[in-house]
Amino acid sequence: MRRRIFLCCLLGLYVPAGLAQDFKLHAWLDGRLVAAPAETSWTHGGLGKTRFGGGGVDARFGGAGVVGTAQFTPALMALASVQWQDTDYATLDTIEAYLRYRPVSLSRWRWSLQAGAFLPPISLENDAIGWTSSWTLTPSAINSWVGEELRATGAEGRLEWRGDDASWELRSALFQRNDPAGNLLAVRGWSLSDLTYGLGSRLHEPDAVVRRNGGQPPGRYDPFQNIGHRSGWYANLDWRTSVGGRLSLMRYDNRADPAAHSDSGVFAWHTWFWSLGASADTGPIRWIAQAMDGATVIEPVDGLQFETRFRSAFLLAGWNRGAWRPALRIEHFSTRELAAAVGTGQGEHGNAVTAALNWRPRDWLRLSAEVLRIDSVRKQRVEAGLAPASAVTQVQLGVRLIY
Repeated sequence: MRRRIFLCCLLGLYVPAGLAQDFKLHAWLDGRLVAAPAETSWTHGGLGKTRFGGGGVDARFGGAGVVGTAQFTPALMALASVQWQDTDYATLDTIEAYLRYRPVSLSRWRWSLQAGAFLPPISLENDAIGWTSSWTLTPSAINSWVGEELRATGAEGRLEWRGDDASWELRSALFQRNDPAGNLLAVRGWSLSDLTYGLGSRLHEPDAVVRRNGGQPPGRYDPFQNIGHRSGWYANLDWRTSVGGRLSLMRYDNRADPAAHSDSGVFAWHTWFWSLGASADTGPIRWIAQAMDGATVIEPVDGLQFETRFRSAFLLAGWNRGAWRPALRIEHFSTRELAAAVGTGQGEHGNAVTAALNWRPRDWLRLSAEVLRIDSVRKQRVEAGLAPASAVTQVQLGVRLIY
C-alpha cells in the first residue's frame, strides 16, 4: 500500500512539471546531535515520551522531505509531500497529496474545495516546510499526536470572508481511513516527538502492552486505514485579524465503529475532541496557545467498552529577532481511563517545558538548539519494570538545510 501511494505521489509530482503553469519544489534535510534520555523511546517499544532514547550523545538523522506544488490554472492546484525518516524504521512516506480548486474571487467571499489526503487544520505552531515548527525542533504533545495518528482522506470545503480588519474561514470535511486514531493515546499516552507519519506507516505499540495482550513484540499497526466503513467529519472556524491575531475552534469526530476490527486484528477507535487555539503578537513576541479535550472508545467484546479521556494544553512564547528566534513553551497533558469501564488506572498526567534557540543566517540554513524536559506519572510503567514517575531531559542541536 505504501509503495502504491508513494508511486502515485511521484507521478503526481512528475506530471504537473510539464502541464502546470507554475511548478514549485521545496525540500529540507535535517541532522541532529542528540543527548537522549536513558529510557527506551516509544518508537522502539518502550514507554519513553521523547523521540530519541537509550542514553548517550550521538549524531542522529532528523529527517528529510520534499514538497511539490503545481498550479495548473489560476483556480486549480495540486500538492504532494513526502518524507524520509529512520528513527522508528527506515521509511519513505506520503504525508499529504491532494488537489484543490479555488476560483478567483473579486468579492469579499471566496470558496474552495480540496480532495485527497491531508492533515486536519489543527496546528498553529507547525507552520514551516513539511509540517514542521519554525519555533522548536519538537512540537507540543497535541501536535505530536496529530502528526502520528491524524490524517483525513476525503474532501474538504472552505468558505472565506475577507474584511478590512479581520477575516473568517469555515472549513469542514468528510473523510475515511483514520479509524484506528486514538489507539496510541490509550495504550501509550502522550508523547513529544517531531515524527510525522505518512500513509501506509506502521506505528509501534509499547512492548509491555503487546505482551499483556498475549502478543509477541514488536507490535505495529497502520493508523490510516478504513475498518468500520464509516465517514468521519471535522469542522473548523478560524478568525484572523490584520495585525496577526488568530482564534481557531475545531470539532473532530472520526465516527469509527468501536466494535469493528480488520482481518489482522486492528480495532477501530471512536475518537472525538474539541480543539481551541489562539495566537497574537505583542511587539516582537508571538504568543501561541492551544488546548484539546476529547475521548477515544473501543469495544472489543459486545457491551464492554473501554473509554480513555484525554486532554492537553500549551502556551508558547517566541521572540522574533530577525535571524534569531528564541522560544519557550510550557504544557500539561493527561489521560484518564474511566474506572467503571476498565478499572486498571493506566491513565497519566504530566508537564513539559521546551526551550529553543533558532538562528537562520541564510534562507537555506537553520541552526537550532533545544532542551526538552518532561515530568510525568503513568502506572502502566510498572508493567515494564519501571517506576510510575518519570523525569527525563532531551537535548538537541539541529542543522537544517532548506531548498
